[in-house]
Amino acid sequence: MGTVALAVTDGMLHFELSLAYEVFGAAPVGVAGPWYSVAVCGPGAVRTGRFRLEPDHGLDQLPRAGTVIVPGWADTDVDPPADLVDAVRAAHEAGARVASLCTGAFVLAAAGLLDGRRATTHWAHTRALADRYPQVKVDPDVLYVDNGSVLTSAGKAAAMDLCLHLVRLDHGSSVANAVARRLVVPPHRDGGQAQFVTTPVPAPGNHPLAELFPWVIERLDHPLTVEDLARQARMSSRNLGRHFRSVSGTTPLQWLLTQRIRRAQELLETTDDSVDIIAAATGMGTATTLRRHFNRTVGVPPDTYRRTFRSRTRPGPDGRGAVPWSQ
Repeated sequence: MGTVALAVTDGMLHFELSLAYEVFGAAPVGVAGPWYSVAVCGPGAVRTGRFRLEPDHGLDQLPRAGTVIVPGWADTDVDPPADLVDAVRAAHEAGARVASLCTGAFVLAAAGLLDGRRATTHWAHTRALADRYPQVKVDPDVLYVDNGSVLTSAGKAAAMDLCLHLVRLDHGSSVANAVARRLVVPPHRDGGQAQFVTTPVPAPGNHPLAELFPWVIERLDHPLTVEDLARQARMSSRNLGRHFRSVSGTTPLQWLLTQRIRRAQELLETTDDSVDIIAAATGMGTATTLRRHFNRTVGVPPDTYRRTFRSRTRPGPDGRGAVPWSQ
C-alpha cells in the first residue's frame, strides 16, 4: 500500500500523532493483502507535549511517501518550522497525498497547499486560519475536507474520522470498519457533518440495547419498524426511544436509516448490483426511496457515489485490494 509518513517536529500534538500511528501502523486481524508501511519523519529528536520522540527518518524522506500525515500543531500563533513546511510542500509536488490532522492545517497553509482550496481545522482555530491565510476557503462546520491530494480535518475525534476515511478509500468499507472495531470507534462519519453533531453510532458496552444492535444489522434487508425493535429488545417503544437517545444520541428510526445508508455505500463500493437490488438489500424498498435518502445523507446520488469512489481507487497488483490514488 506504500508508505504513510508521519511528519513530526517540536510542538506537534501527541494525541493526533499517536492516533494516526494506531490507524496505519498495523493491519486489522483477518485482513489479507498488503498494508501500509509507516515511517516517522523528523529533523531529529523532537518533543511532542511531555514526550520525547526519536523519528525513523529525516524530513527529506517525506517526498518518497505515498501519503504524508501532518499532526496537530500546538502553538498556532507561531509559524511552523521552515524545514517542515518545505518538506511537506516537496512531498506534495512529488505526488504524495497530504493530510493534516486538527491544527496541522496551519502547516499545509504555510506550504501553500490550501491556496484556493476548501479546508478545515479545529473549530477554535478556524478564524485564525482564515485571517492568517485569506486565500484558504476555511469551512468551520465540517469534520474533514477531502480535496483528493490534500485533506484537512477538524480536531481530535475528527482526526480519527479522516484517518479512517483514508483507509476506506484505499481498502474499502469493510476493512475500514475492521480498523474501527479494533480501535473501538465509530466506523464512519461523513466529512460534511457539523463538528458538534453526535455520531449516530452506539458506543460499545453493557447496556440494554447491546444485543439489539447486531440483531438489526443482520436484518437490514427487512422492513423493520420501531415496534419490531421494541419487541426484540423486550421493552415498550417509549423505553426503546429513551435508551436509544442515551446510548446512540439519536432516535431508533434515524439510527436504522444511517445503518441502511452505510450498507448501501458498502454495496456500491464492492458490488456491481443495480440500485434496485441494493435498495432491496438495505430495506429501502425501491430505488427511488434509496436515491432520496442517500442523496440527502451523503450529498450525491448512489450512481454518482459509485463512480466517484471507484475513480479514487484502483485494483492492487494482486487484484485483491486497492491502492492509494497517488501510487
